[in-house]
Amino acid sequence: MSSELPTPAGQVGDEIETVRVEDEMEQSYIDYAMSVIAGRALPDVRDGLKPVHRRILYAMHEAGITSNSGHRKSSSIVGDTMGNFHPHGDSAIYDTLVRMAQDFSMRYPLVDGQGNFGSVDGDPAAAMRYTESRMAPIAEELLADIEKDTVDFEPNYDDRLEEPAVLPSAIPNLLVNGSSGIAVGMSTNVPPHNLSEVIDAAIHLLENPDATVTDLMEFVPGPDFPTGATIVGKNAIKQAYETGRGRLRVRANYEIEERPKGDRIILTALPYQQNKSKLVERIADMVNEGDLEGVRDLRDESDRDGIRVVIELKRGANTDIVENRLLESVLERTFGVINLALVDGNPEVLTLKEMLDHYLDHRREVVRRRSEHDLAEAEDRAHILEGRLLALEHAEDVVELIRNSADRDAAKAALQAEYDFSQAQAQHVVRMQLGSLTSLERSEIESEYEDVKARIERLQTILEDESELREVIKSELQAQKETYGDERRTSIIEADGEVTDEDLIPQEDVLITLSEEDYIKRVPMDEFSAQHRGGKGIIGADLKEGDQIATAFPARTHDTLLCFTDAGQVYRLKAYQVPEMSRTARGTSAINLLELDGDEDITAVVATRDIDEDQYLTMVTRDGYVKRTPAADFENILSTGIIATRLEDGDELVDVVITDDESQIVIGTRGGRAIRFPETDVRAMGRTARGVRGINLEPGDAVAGVTAVRPTDDRYLLTVTENGYGKRTRLSEYRAQSRNGKGLMDIKTGERNGPVATLRTVSEGDHVIAMSEAGQITRMPVEEISAIGRNTKGVLVMRVEATDRLAGVSIFRPMTETEA
Repeated sequence: MSSELPTPAGQVGDEIETVRVEDEMEQSYIDYAMSVIAGRALPDVRDGLKPVHRRILYAMHEAGITSNSGHRKSSSIVGDTMGNFHPHGDSAIYDTLVRMAQDFSMRYPLVDGQGNFGSVDGDPAAAMRYTESRMAPIAEELLADIEKDTVDFEPNYDDRLEEPAVLPSAIPNLLVNGSSGIAVGMSTNVPPHNLSEVIDAAIHLLENPDATVTDLMEFVPGPDFPTGATIVGKNAIKQAYETGRGRLRVRANYEIEERPKGDRIILTALPYQQNKSKLVERIADMVNEGDLEGVRDLRDESDRDGIRVVIELKRGANTDIVENRLLESVLERTFGVINLALVDGNPEVLTLKEMLDHYLDHRREVVRRRSEHDLAEAEDRAHILEGRLLALEHAEDVVELIRNSADRDAAKAALQAEYDFSQAQAQHVVRMQLGSLTSLERSEIESEYEDVKARIERLQTILEDESELREVIKSELQAQKETYGDERRTSIIEADGEVTDEDLIPQEDVLITLSEEDYIKRVPMDEFSAQHRGGKGIIGADLKEGDQIATAFPARTHDTLLCFTDAGQVYRLKAYQVPEMSRTARGTSAINLLELDGDEDITAVVATRDIDEDQYLTMVTRDGYVKRTPAADFENILSTGIIATRLEDGDELVDVVITDDESQIVIGTRGGRAIRFPETDVRAMGRTARGVRGINLEPGDAVAGVTAVRPTDDRYLLTVTENGYGKRTRLSEYRAQSRNGKGLMDIKTGERNGPVATLRTVSEGDHVIAMSEAGQITRMPVEEISAIGRNTKGVLVMRVEATDRLAGVSIFRPMTETEA
């Protein structure tokens, strides 16, 4: 049988196309799937809304149902939305409207509802004819400036009207309110977040486009659910943010109240989207079925002020067992994160950074288009005002010309011919009233014209300068944060038994060496056995030609290293992240561990287990400037580093110590002088400050190092010179002075000793690590170094070659067995 179809009489044969049924079904299904994906089920990454949400808000906007208007029957809003924009049934529209009004479903509800809109117990909302709605104030921010050609419009379903393809969205709504939906073959489940945190992250990304997900998590530690509760496990959050997919354990908040008649477990917050009524029923079923023993009573005492479910235990019941059983069965739920959204109409699974990037791109477009719209209006207004001012300059002649004209058209033509008015200007002048010719009116027009010209200049700057555009976006985001920002509701804890990288690293003493070309490594301290002073030491690093040791310092593997550079930046690194290598290895480039700029070198490192918020980082520069900055200012050090201090040209950071507002500072110079003064002589300053002068240096002298001591401290000050000589002297021999003095003579430098390499505070029992620039390292008990007075030459600490010199010394106290 022929597959050719006969050509009907009176028709053209090539209008009929023969296709295989399988091919047609496949293509039709793909078209249907994409229609559902793009038209109904998935949110747009730019405004975080599905079409039904967007259409409801736009219908309310068009009807004037704003936060300042009265509430309107929900049925009226549903009818307008369905009739004009969303022909998919009133129940689907009303269900969406209800959810946008529920404060237990939306982190920041977009609809202000009046009436019964359901409950956390799963109670349904009243029928739409009984409830009333209007936009919440924050919803208006999604529509702000929509009338200024900020977004594209498209025809509605029957081509009668136009609707926005996306809303301008002055807030990052996709992350803030989240979204969930099921499409054909895919689904999305974006968790809600705290608006203040998301905006802080967006602003940081705006200023630092190369920021990583880890950097952004300094601002957004995790989702923030409207029902509060607790997320268990930080690793799962990081995975979800880095890959766009993850599974979060969300646990109910509860407290245990101890009572003589039996303890009580009181639930105060439930996991997101958990039905409270069903949870209580499930606990009751467990008790009745014998799966949960020890429960005497179960009551739901929740009210409008919050969740309160009381579980009373029997006298003598093991509270820990009941608690664990509840956690295993009902008090934890899994929230599956799928950050799937439409990007340019195509579904994509997005990381935290990608979602913020797409949102910021959208805001750039919105602000640019708004500025272009406002600029066109301002230029039009300036053009009219220029015509009015010109007419006022020739007021009598203009009035006479209009009076002598046959009609308005003739008057406009005469004005255009006589004064070179444009058609718009002539039209406006002809319509002017005589009252506009007063001097007061002229002053007002001139003032308005100046304002309009300034606005034009500002708008042109925004459009021409990318940095100005960024500042506008930043200031508008900051304004949204100040208006709508609130405290986080969901807490985040480590998972029980969750193994972190640090848990797998044994705590041990190590020596970390750093060369001038920023090669870094760590070596177990056991590799360096204690010796007598005056020895040459052993090889501590096989340096490349032209390189030399800059510093070597002891640490413990779990210590945090704050790495300060000559450019005034500070970076953070865990000691165990420094690769462990053999004693003679060269090390790895610090660029592999820290995002250093090409011409940036590390000049000071502080190793610490923990820094309290009431402590300070006290920094000293080569030219004698000292600065104290609160440790709290360094809590959020990004992988790209942050500014630690501002340096003048030619100056560089030499040394950093931790102080506590009760310490005294001792600064030593290369010329052998030392000054001691209270740290409170230096007021606390911000990270970007330069500091004040700590010591008045002699010409040609420079700072060698700094240490912190207590006012009553009578330990020793150890001073070591570049030629390997040194001494320790009682701190009581260094009287306290005012800062910016010349100090006291500490050690004789001269030809034998050479300039001072560094100084440190030491106690009996400490060990001294001395290292030379060529890589020789020696370790000795501090008692090996003689205790003598000030202004002496000292004794040989480490024998260095004529072509070598001492790079510095570090102090450590060997770890005890209980600390290991």
